[in-house]
Amino acid sequence: MQNVKENKMGYMPIPKLVLTMSLPMIISMMVQALYNVVDSVFVSRVSEQALTAVSLCFPAQNLMIGLATGTGVGVNALLSRALGAGDRERANKVAENGVLLAMVGFVIFFIFGLVGSRPFLRAQTGIDTIIDYGVDYLTVVCCCSFGIFGQIMFERLMQATGRTIYTMFTQGTGAIINLILDPIFIFKLNMGVRGAAIATVIGQICAFIFAAIMNKAKNHDIELHLRGFRPDGKLIKEIYIIGIPSVIMMAIGSLMTFLMNIILITYTAGRETAATVFGVYFKLNSFVFMPVFGLNNGIIPIIAFNYGAKNRKRMLEAVKVGVGVALCFMLLGSILFETIPGSLLKLFDADAAMLAIGIPALRIIGVHFCIAAICIVLGTVFQALGYSIYSMIVSIARQLVVLIPVAWLLARYGQSVGNDNYVWFSFLIAELMSLVATLVFFRKLNRDVISKVPEGK
Repeated sequence: MQNVKENKMGYMPIPKLVLTMSLPMIISMMVQALYNVVDSVFVSRVSEQALTAVSLCFPAQNLMIGLATGTGVGVNALLSRALGAGDRERANKVAENGVLLAMVGFVIFFIFGLVGSRPFLRAQTGIDTIIDYGVDYLTVVCCCSFGIFGQIMFERLMQATGRTIYTMFTQGTGAIINLILDPIFIFKLNMGVRGAAIATVIGQICAFIFAAIMNKAKNHDIELHLRGFRPDGKLIKEIYIIGIPSVIMMAIGSLMTFLMNIILITYTAGRETAATVFGVYFKLNSFVFMPVFGLNNGIIPIIAFNYGAKNRKRMLEAVKVGVGVALCFMLLGSILFETIPGSLLKLFDADAAMLAIGIPALRIIGVHFCIAAICIVLGTVFQALGYSIYSMIVSIARQLVVLIPVAWLLARYGQSVGNDNYVWFSFLIAELMSLVATLVFFRKLNRDVISKVPEGK
């Protein structure tokens, strides 16, 4: 049985703990964001249609990562809670079932890569060149997705036990390998978009192997006994009670992106160029949002551990520190989007038409970042305490109930008056709704759950 005092999440001062837990994750996420941007920068040098194809692949790729990450969220929260309560046997079982679920996710997307790539792309555009580029890219990343599923799961096992420093090494290694291989496969070997996909999966596979080795060598709080392993249906259900809302949130994000691409291609004068700008926006905003997601990955086990250890004071302090740090990141992002949008777009070889659409788009969308910071951190509290359903409800309301209908209305209105910029205001409107809903749910959670946890020392 593990004593709470033996784990830094139970005794280290919260500001220092958040820094210790989150900084490696933030750095690794920044490296990942750099990879996301540079990957698309290389693809943009092939052609704008190649960049558009990769942008149209994003919803499916995001859904794949969402399934892996959502499963990891459930494993992370349950494992940290078990360790906080001193139940090491349960922690081991959570980890073992998590590895199984990661491999099941790979099988699902392997099948999708083989039979679903072309119909998925054809639903968004009728341009054959873009479809062919997209199929080349999506088939490879889905059929070789065991790398990303394994990488994310083994990284979550290390995060749950407070060893986030090693996830910085694994994510950084994968991203750096990808960056090195991108120009080799895309240009030197003349493989184009398919070469970008191959470089991506090689980086993911290397990171997966490295993460598995790090768990075996350094993660002594859990032991994986996969020989003779039997799935635990009850435990899998518990994992997905927490994790499924996160999966659904990512699925909703993918559906939102899919529908937004259709709206932009159908109702804006820029058509495919507007969809390309939208895809570039997601690459650029990863520099802003990825560090906050890294912060959240560090905060989740802190909150879950101290919930298990019955220490409300440390839980709430972690939330306050998290909100403050997230606001700093988001404010910096807003400043960049407002002041140098043209320079950001030119990274992707933007021509005059793309700049005309993209500059006002980035400035309008960038206004909502600070609002998103509060929503993201409070949503992490929902996940850590097993109330991910609240995050799911907020995400559904934001992206499907508000964002897409408002974007459709504003795009139609913009089409009628000859101004495509109106559509981008849908992001700010949706985020304001998200803030209100998130605050309502957090107040309820604080009243019903958090306030009843002993204050602790």
